[in-house]
Amino acid sequence: MRVERRDEFVYEIPREGPMRVPGRVYAHPGLFMQAGHEEALQQVANVATLPGILRASIAMPDIHWGYGFPIGGVAAMDAADGVVSPGGVGFDINCGVRLVRTGLGVDEAKPRLDALMHQLMRGVPQGTGPHGALELRESELKRLCEEGAAFLVRRGCATGDDLAHTEEGGSMSGADVSAVSGKALARGRGQVGSLGSGNHFLELQVVDRVLDQRAAAAFGVGAGQVAVMIHSGSRGLGHQVCTDYVGRMAGAAARAGIDLPDRQLACAPLDSAEAREYLAAMACACNFAFANRQMIMHQVRGAFEQVFRRSWERLGVELVYDVAHNIAKREVHPVDGEERAVLVHRKGATRAFGPGDPDVPAGYREVGQPVIIPGDMGRESWLLAGTETARRETWGSTCHGAGRLLSRHAARKVRSGAEVRRELEGAGIVVKCASTGSLAEEAPFAYKDVADIVGVVDAVGLARKVARLRPLGVLKG
Repeated sequence: MRVERRDEFVYEIPREGPMRVPGRVYAHPGLFMQAGHEEALQQVANVATLPGILRASIAMPDIHWGYGFPIGGVAAMDAADGVVSPGGVGFDINCGVRLVRTGLGVDEAKPRLDALMHQLMRGVPQGTGPHGALELRESELKRLCEEGAAFLVRRGCATGDDLAHTEEGGSMSGADVSAVSGKALARGRGQVGSLGSGNHFLELQVVDRVLDQRAAAAFGVGAGQVAVMIHSGSRGLGHQVCTDYVGRMAGAAARAGIDLPDRQLACAPLDSAEAREYLAAMACACNFAFANRQMIMHQVRGAFEQVFRRSWERLGVELVYDVAHNIAKREVHPVDGEERAVLVHRKGATRAFGPGDPDVPAGYREVGQPVIIPGDMGRESWLLAGTETARRETWGSTCHGAGRLLSRHAARKVRSGAEVRRELEGAGIVVKCASTGSLAEEAPFAYKDVADIVGVVDAVGLARKVARLRPLGVLKG
């Protein structure tokens, strides 16, 4: 495949053959060559063949191979003649991350770190299976799918301030539970308020460096402050929604005469019944995920109260922001000098709207949307702020994390879970997990260095650095 380096951090796959637009990859040379880049680059080129795609098929520096779209892929489709592809969202619909600040300093928290991690492990279910923190009747689950995190306000598990600091207010519009299969509902019913497994985690962190004092002050974070990062998604419900619609989309693409280079890019025209129903079901899965992370945060607040013997309000356990990683959203963006409605697919990518954007919470509007970029459990994570450059160049999108360097199977061959635990604990990080064996799959060496990823998006201007956070304790699914 022909790839041209356009400047220090931008590579281009020229448009050729069935490609409707070029491919564009943000990376520095070292990142560009990592993690099976040939397969991921082919996926970038394949996405560029989809009907209605605008400007470019884009990949972030944390790119690696995924189902259909590469993970780290972004594509916007014209609302009039474009398509939606479940492979551009993924199986874990609205997998995302939220950052929770506290009023505790690291010196106050450290003596109780073991007790706090123990309480978090008791309060936040991990691993596979139907073990959530919230029991729901089927009728209640259906309401949650249509209302999102707002459903939890009446139960005392969320506040209006929490909703205001969640992407889409914690509730995607267009959700219609009639588009969700009974099997999907059954899989999700017992999982609200649970981490799940794989790369999902809950991490206690300390803000160890602030680079943008103005933005950090707006976000309510400062050096030495203890924070909590939560990474989870829509669990079995979202996975089943994707499974249900991938098959239906294959037929829709054939009927529309769409020739696909990869069947994993199964798609449907936006004016088709299949597209409308998928987007309605996807919105339900998004709402499930927003509520899932909200319920986990409610359990986090309870754990802090138990350990520190003060209310969560007095402890300042408050939401900074919650962002989605795997989502397709109708948005308005500038195209050829005019504002146009588009459907933005973000597959392992984070929304990054800049200062002044009306979709940014009022308290953050002067500095831009918080962008939360988790690293691996042995190195740092980052809080950034969105930019106007991202709106112009990447449909208001930036990276979402470190990006895998080794597959889970390959990582297990390098080191055992017990060895990874010893290394993390040797570095002063408290580790709690459902299965020690799974730690090897998520070890730091299995991931790219998030500092490299964040360095690229900061240098290009897709997001700007605000603060760095280091792990104190990690709870793995």
